[in-house]
Amino acid sequence: MDNLTQLIRPNIRSLSPYTSARDEFEGDASVWLDANENPFGTLNRYPDPYQRELKRLISEETRISTEQLFIGNGSDEVIDLIFRLFVKPGTDKALTFSPTYGMYQVSAAINDAELIEIPLDETFQINLEATLPFLDDPNLKVVFICSPNNPTGNLLRQNDIVTLLKRFRGIVVIDEAYIDFAATPSWNKQLRDYPNLVVTQTFSKARGLAAARLGIAFANAEIIQWINRIKPPYNVSALNQKAGIDCLQNKDTYLSEVQRILSERARLITEFSALPIINRVYPTDANFILIEVDNASKCYAQLTSKGIVVRNRSKLIPNTLRVSIGTEAENNLLLNELKQLPT
Repeated sequence: MDNLTQLIRPNIRSLSPYTSARDEFEGDASVWLDANENPFGTLNRYPDPYQRELKRLISEETRISTEQLFIGNGSDEVIDLIFRLFVKPGTDKALTFSPTYGMYQVSAAINDAELIEIPLDETFQINLEATLPFLDDPNLKVVFICSPNNPTGNLLRQNDIVTLLKRFRGIVVIDEAYIDFAATPSWNKQLRDYPNLVVTQTFSKARGLAAARLGIAFANAEIIQWINRIKPPYNVSALNQKAGIDCLQNKDTYLSEVQRILSERARLITEFSALPIINRVYPTDANFILIEVDNASKCYAQLTSKGIVVRNRSKLIPNTLRVSIGTEAENNLLLNELKQLPT
């Protein structure tokens, strides 16, 4: 994109990035004496700082070049690095749509940036009329869009996102942590059309690797180059890289588990809709369901007293609980307890 360099923070543009020992040598060797490592053990060597094998497998699956991939220590690292790259502390701003994922606010605060929060409309969709005037602010550098959105669960309208991508001269980040559960293609298929687009995904949800902390950013190669300049040298451990590689090489398990989650999601929606204690079941494209009850705090306490933990989201949306899709047995326990709760 023509104005990318101008979007980068001035101090980052002049930064000389750290160079690790593994950056200075490429190839095979039998004696490694360059990185001050302990010569003994099985986990004594630093990992590949650019996760080449993991990226190669992601590239094969997505048909997106490895030069357009960044691997982070979870998507949260990607979010933080985007702030560090584009948003000047104390001056620049980011924008998002509430209610949404809380780390946009946390990362903004850490980086001393104002986060403009535009409320979603009554159907949890972007209010373009309220949003468009903010796009002309020269200090607004990044727009964060979570789709499917957390905690509401729904996809945001494609036409609204296209409007933002075309109208905004800054960076648009689409957080797709839950895209595997939605019946729509990833926005990463449209990187060529929108050079200001960054798409984030994660191994934590559909891939079942929340403990491994693996996040992905898809973007044009120039943005990825800049992110690589400011990331920590060894930001993803060898153990976590191996977990991601093993997961990608076992695609049948991933696809099977996604289908099981979708099947259970459909069943729970039907069951929830018939329960007197539940006033509303919100539409969802994620691996969770948002429900409305008369007294979410009371319902939450009653469930936790039985050893069942859901998420009380009443601070964001009044009297709502967010229910992750569990196994069939876990979901049955939840349903049995809900049926016994007084209305």
